[in-house]
Amino acid sequence: MSTRTHAAPSGLPGPAADEHPWIENRRATGWRPRIGLAELWAFRELLTALATKTLRVRYKQTLFGVSWAVLQPVLAVIVFSVVFGRLADLPADGMPYPVFNYAAMILWLYVSSSVAAAAQSLVESRDLLTKVFFPRLVAPLAAVVPGLVDLAIAFVVLVALLVVYGVLPTIAVLLTPAWVVAAIAVGIAFGIPLAALNVRFRDVRHALPLLLQVWLFASPVVYASSLVEGGWRYVYAVNPMVTVLDGFRWSVAAGPAPGPESLVSLGVVLVVLAVGLAYFRRAEQVFADVV
Repeated sequence: MSTRTHAAPSGLPGPAADEHPWIENRRATGWRPRIGLAELWAFRELLTALATKTLRVRYKQTLFGVSWAVLQPVLAVIVFSVVFGRLADLPADGMPYPVFNYAAMILWLYVSSSVAAAAQSLVESRDLLTKVFFPRLVAPLAAVVPGLVDLAIAFVVLVALLVVYGVLPTIAVLLTPAWVVAAIAVGIAFGIPLAALNVRFRDVRHALPLLLQVWLFASPVVYASSLVEGGWRYVYAVNPMVTVLDGFRWSVAAGPAPGPESLVSLGVVLVVLAVGLAYFRRAEQVFADVV
């Protein structure tokens, strides 16, 4: 984030100076990321407004409305259950395959849609970006919020599936919110640098759907991560969605608990977030000029 200093305009009395301070934006120095939590909090209403606008636009003039939050994962689960559950007979860690797949699918759809939305957030806020000062991080952060509504709606169907298939969660169900927070962290960590890159290189818009598709099949959505054995599990955990999806299944559907390799996933998310914030901080100075 840029460094901001406030100074009273000369010649104005004290109260007027306090009401209309100068705001000076200086080029950031160094690579240490500074989030500026106080500044983000001051613009929380803008973040809420951007997220609300996205929700309104998403379901405006749609025939099924919010039902799309359920239709997409349900249709995907039907196809995957036939192809991978029955024909390929992939293991599901002792869970009914529809439950196994749906639990991962709804969380994967949230993360993938959040990353895609965050990547486009600055470009879609072009008019606001070029005319009004606000912390640029507000845009990608607001982009990961609307998907939580879809996730909450889809979660209701997951509860129904658990009842239908007689799956009884364990005490680990109390950790379900923690895995949702982990999914949000993944979306933010990968969405922030992609948002900055997309301002300069519009190739991101064309490459991202392919990258997300590859990421889907590199994650244990349609198959169990238990297929990866030995030391390769630590290599596999470089994909943070491995731990997030396994942890979510563990909490809601009594799947196997994540192992020590989950620390690798945590480290990857922290590194990507730190590097992404550092790059965003350096690049934000020219967003308004090149967007």
